[in-house]
Amino acid sequence: MKKFDKDRVILGIAAPVLAVVFAMVLSSLIVLISGKNPFDAFRLMFEYAQGADVQVLILNRATVYYIAAIAVAIGFRMNLFNIGVDGQYRLAAMLAAAAGGAMHLPGPLHILMIIITAIAVGGAWAGVAALLKVRRGVSEVVSTIMLNAIATSLIAYLMHTDILGRQPPGSNNVTTTPLDDTAWFPGIGVDVDGQRMEVYGFIFVAAALGVGFHYMLSRTKFGFDLRAAGASDSAAVASGVNTKRMVLISMLLSGGLAGLIGLPQLLGETHSYGLVDFPAGIGFTGIAIALLGRNSPVGIAFGALLWAFLDRSAPNLDFNGYEKEIATIMQGLIVISVVVAYELVRRYGLRRQQQQVGEQLAQAARKNPEEVAA
Repeated sequence: MKKFDKDRVILGIAAPVLAVVFAMVLSSLIVLISGKNPFDAFRLMFEYAQGADVQVLILNRATVYYIAAIAVAIGFRMNLFNIGVDGQYRLAAMLAAAAGGAMHLPGPLHILMIIITAIAVGGAWAGVAALLKVRRGVSEVVSTIMLNAIATSLIAYLMHTDILGRQPPGSNNVTTTPLDDTAWFPGIGVDVDGQRMEVYGFIFVAAALGVGFHYMLSRTKFGFDLRAAGASDSAAVASGVNTKRMVLISMLLSGGLAGLIGLPQLLGETHSYGLVDFPAGIGFTGIAIALLGRNSPVGIAFGALLWAFLDRSAPNLDFNGYEKEIATIMQGLIVISVVVAYELVRRYGLRRQQQQVGEQLAQAARKNPEEVAA
């Protein structure tokens, strides 16, 4: 049985807590400079989040963010920076919606085919960057940024009304063909003042992805190879790990999960892909949340909830005379604070390890002075 490492747990918790505290302190200073009371701003945000309707919206947004962060975290574990999650998710959502709208299948099979299509499209789009890296040594940062731009243009082309798009009467939005109700993913109904709202049923799929991610990293040979290759390329090669193969598989997995990001909204709310309903930027939010959660499924869950809370509470600030951009500033400050806090904790951890080694050597010297001298 593994020995409980108290210091490791404390250090693991300290970094994200410090990051949030730093961000709140800096945000308070900014609010004070603007001539407003920061405590009132935070109070308004927390009071607004107590409403059942807002809590449903926070959970739904957090579900999307969680999947995005898990997709990013797989690349991070391999020391890969998959910036292309955003393009992978939007292209996968659009093509999965188009394919689902053209299908007429029984319920479970219809949903399964849409999910498979989204995973295949996301993985294939990430696979382009993976092949460029392993075959030509092209940085995944450069290739995925370019693929994001290509995906945006490709979506705009395919969404023309004479190809895959359609314009509902009286609307400026362009969408794909609506899905049959057999493709609607059942949610959790919540009664809010006589009005029915739904928590995305896909939240359980997101939780399963987190459990699977943890199991893969900690209980499988592939997870060990993934962490080894991410920690040291040369050491992994020396131990017999095919690093090029690991890069390819990691990018395919990251892209496949990225393809699922748009499905909670597609299958649980809009039931079609629209240019207005699936915004850009979620992939980049996933990067920030993965950093905040230290690539841990549990840490990412808390990070996703925090980010969704800030997103949903911003309008209430605007309604009460505060600039709604305060929440956006807090999100940006959290990212900066994460980098600073993790570096401080990392340096403290190294000093702590050196101190413990010194104490152990000193104890050994006192017990066996002759052996230590030899």
